[in-house]
Amino acid sequence: MSSQVRGGTRWKRFALVMVPSVVATAAVGVGLAQGALAASFSVSGQSFKVSTDKLVGEDFVQYGSVAVGTDIEGEKQQAHPVAVSGFSKATITNMCQSVVTPDLPFGLGSVSLQLKAGTDPKKPVEATNLYLDVAQLDADAYFENIDIGVAAGSVGKPGIQAGTEKAVKAGGFSQRAKTATLSNVEQTAWATTAGTFKLSNLSLRLHKGVKECF
Repeated sequence: MSSQVRGGTRWKRFALVMVPSVVATAAVGVGLAQGALAASFSVSGQSFKVSTDKLVGEDFVQYGSVAVGTDIEGEKQQAHPVAVSGFSKATITNMCQSVVTPDLPFGLGSVSLQLKAGTDPKKPVEATNLYLDVAQLDADAYFENIDIGVAAGSVGKPGIQAGTEKAVKAGGFSQRAKTATLSNVEQTAWATTAGTFKLSNLSLRLHKGVKECF
């Protein structure tokens, strides 16, 4: 009986991974753009990986925060310290996003969901009011008009992500820049939100085993 219960839990979280994410992102994006939704939610118990050839963003801000959710079994609350990177507008070239669901029943083992978009440099992914809750980032970075050591409460446009103000210390360390260009990006994140998110040349695939973006 205990084995059957564990299997059911795993199938439940596998089903969550398989939710049509593009439709969900579009619906939430419209709500955020219209101010109908606060951009706060309980994060899942799984981080995900994102790689891009280049991200070019306007009105870059970065500050410390906390992403709160539950573990992968949905039983214990967890808090994850994150560096939030925000942009009022951004274009992303050759984006890859991957998440691995481990230990599925019926001999499936691990299954990876991999999403790719913006593979044509002439048609990159486009986003507005983009926020990335990042746990790890490796990239080549170029900033214009950067200020380092700004109080988070005074960071300016696009500001602290709506609905997450309680997780951010107003006098905490932050930085901002007029523009930011990140190349050869590899990051591990807990959440991404955007007012709008346009995915050109979208490709979503499931792979048996571990198949990550990096």
